[in-house]
Amino acid sequence: MGKLHIIDHPLIQHKLTIMRDKNTGSKDFRELLEEIALLLGYEVTRDFPLEDVEIETPLEKMTAKTISGKKVAIVPILRAGIGMIDGLVQLLPVARIGHIGLYRDETTHKPVVYYCKLPSDIDQRFVILTDPMLATGGSACDAISMLKESGCTNIRLMCLVSAPEGVEKVQAMHPDVDIYTCALDRCLDENCYIRPGLGDAGDRIFGTK
Repeated sequence: MGKLHIIDHPLIQHKLTIMRDKNTGSKDFRELLEEIALLLGYEVTRDFPLEDVEIETPLEKMTAKTISGKKVAIVPILRAGIGMIDGLVQLLPVARIGHIGLYRDETTHKPVVYYCKLPSDIDQRFVILTDPMLATGGSACDAISMLKESGCTNIRLMCLVSAPEGVEKVQAMHPDVDIYTCALDRCLDENCYIRPGLGDAGDRIFGTK
């Protein structure tokens, strides 16, 4: 089964606390999300395979390590997932970026697909799927299914805050996908919002509420 990685680094937890505060404005929220995404990126890529290469320093020749294996694609779930791109691109500047557009039906709370644009060679890439909030898990599961239908075999889900219900659903439907998150919160409420959570991440990123 895919592992749940709760990244509890002090810097991440400190920044997440500020983001949770209802008095934190959109500018600071966006900047903190970018910073946390960069820090999470270190963990998501921690086990990337390495290979030996021969180089020459100003002093001598040596054998050094370089990343080997598949290239990377970053795929945000629109719209909130966009807020995590910039931090990851600082780490992985040559990564290709795709987009999957999903929104939650306010009545059924189920995700509805409205857009999908992926790199043509997505099936040959290591995919980091981003979405700040893993609530019911519906959007994440649908996005992962879409990636698999495109031939992807190495997918990792990167979130900011997760609910137990969402984690359980992703692990049940996609047991080969690891989840990286900063916090596992208490539960979902009757409106499928994460408690204590941080509100609607999209609205807080873009200042739409």
